[in-house]
Amino acid sequence: MSGADRRVLDEAGGLRAMTWVMAIMLFLTLLAAALGLGTRQSARALERQLAGRLTVQLVAGDPATRDALAARTLVVLRRLPAVRHAGAVNRAELARLLEPWLGSAGADADLPVPAMIDVDLAADADPAPVIAAVRRLSTSARVDRHQRWMSPVSGFLDTLTWLALALVALMLAATAAVVMLAARAGLDTHRATIEVMHMLGSTDVQVARLFQRRIALDAALGGVAGGAAALAVLVFLGGKLGALGSELLGGITLAAGDWVILVLLPPGFVLLATLAARTTVVGALRRSL
Repeated sequence: MSGADRRVLDEAGGLRAMTWVMAIMLFLTLLAAALGLGTRQSARALERQLAGRLTVQLVAGDPATRDALAARTLVVLRRLPAVRHAGAVNRAELARLLEPWLGSAGADADLPVPAMIDVDLAADADPAPVIAAVRRLSTSARVDRHQRWMSPVSGFLDTLTWLALALVALMLAATAAVVMLAARAGLDTHRATIEVMHMLGSTDVQVARLFQRRIALDAALGGVAGGAAALAVLVFLGGKLGALGSELLGGITLAAGDWVILVLLPPGFVLLATLAARTTVVGALRRSL
């Protein structure tokens, strides 16, 4: 781009304000996109973990009766083709879980604590036959599906995903609007120069190229700065999430396909700014000149 071309749009100190605007817009867009993609991965991981998990609770006043019922239930469950794994929850583990409420009394063998069995179903297995088999052994048995417990959390993650995608769309629309305003301001500022260029034989498309080149350069420079800042923030947050040790928050990760989408966003950002500038300038010139 020649010096004359660059002067069609103002620049101060080699870096126009538009460069910083583009950097900030892309930075926020990348963070919103990463949030949406990360929460989507977390929701999918949660669904995979809980879709085939059941907990069977067997209640009986007599400990011997309860233990015998639990043993029979385990035998039946392990014979079912839909069950991948079934195991009784250790009494000591139950006492540990009850300790915040019952204190040391939770370890009392005479305490009528239900026997609990964790069940992992085979992939895509229907839980209905498993539940029916348990109920035939004991009508008072309770079968809880983990997926039902965590459905509000899964729904919240889905909401976050859609909200993040909406923010990305809004940021892209705001970027196009900023570019259009900048292009129109450049046209108003250099209207006399553009009229002279027209008299010398320049076409609307040639004039528009001067604007789109300048804005494309601003968007590219801003994209590099905003992308680098967003990458640094994502790496920082990823380290913090990993240090928490939370299974739920630890699922907020980015798959290979998600990184491809994030890498493609900056070039798409530059293309959007270029097309918005070209469309705005050509349309304005055809209407007014």
